[in-house]
Amino acid sequence: MELRMDRVTKQYKNKIAVDRISETLDCGIYGLLGENGAGKTTLMRMICGILTPSSGEIQFEGREILSMGEEYRELLGYLPQDFGYYPNFTALEFMLYIASLKGMSGRYARQKSAELLVLVGLEEEKRHKIKTFSGGMRQRLGIAQTLLNDPKILILDEPTAGLDPKERVRFRKLIADLGKDRIVILSTHIVSDVEAIADKLFIMKRGQILSSGTVEELEGQIVHKVWSYVGDESEMDDIERRYLVANMHHHDGKTEYRIIAELRPFPEAVPAQGTLEDLYLYYFRESASLREGE
Repeated sequence: MELRMDRVTKQYKNKIAVDRISETLDCGIYGLLGENGAGKTTLMRMICGILTPSSGEIQFEGREILSMGEEYRELLGYLPQDFGYYPNFTALEFMLYIASLKGMSGRYARQKSAELLVLVGLEEEKRHKIKTFSGGMRQRLGIAQTLLNDPKILILDEPTAGLDPKERVRFRKLIADLGKDRIVILSTHIVSDVEAIADKLFIMKRGQILSSGTVEELEGQIVHKVWSYVGDESEMDDIERRYLVANMHHHDGKTEYRIIAELRPFPEAVPAQGTLEDLYLYYFRESASLREGE
């Protein structure tokens, strides 16, 4: 199974939302990591065939997806940031409704819906109205309805936004299972949601992929750029003005600063183990209007 993007670009008048992206994906979980407005949703909507690229093309198994039409759509499962649901429907009623829209027969639709509600942990709530569900339960229902047609390509746009930590952990476990035999593309700006499950990560910024690789490969890029420095609390304003501070811990009148900088910021600073979150902050440091060493 292969999904290939060849110089895919989307331009709106004077704004380039996605800029010449070329990547090849096969079975596994792929994380699109970037700030809001980085182009993640635009790219995913082009992969879904909802948007047409301004230039370049997307192919599945060597065939251009737009020319495949309904055949390609039958391979897709798409969960947008805010998927539409009917609050007065029960979970089972909603699944059967979506199944009917997909043209599934009554008996098979009921069987498949029941199986998927078990899969996402909603079997006991299947006769409860959706308006009574928590955000995590609604997201799990969203995943279930995307799986009705057993998609080969599953696309999830910010699926964990607004979920509490427990629901996010449960959601990640579900996604990890789903990525065993299909292409799963997951977009987020929450680092922890992808670092534990993604086979490969793409860091997107201003429509471009700045870097890609496994978590280990990406963390290698931040080696020798993360420092630990213990100083006085009185230094905090000056340090935050001059450097990118990823974290700080106050204790007994002293403050331990975790600083991301190309060079050792202070003679007393010692190297620290870099993380994917550090790399994310490194790439998006200007968002906090930080200018190193100013």
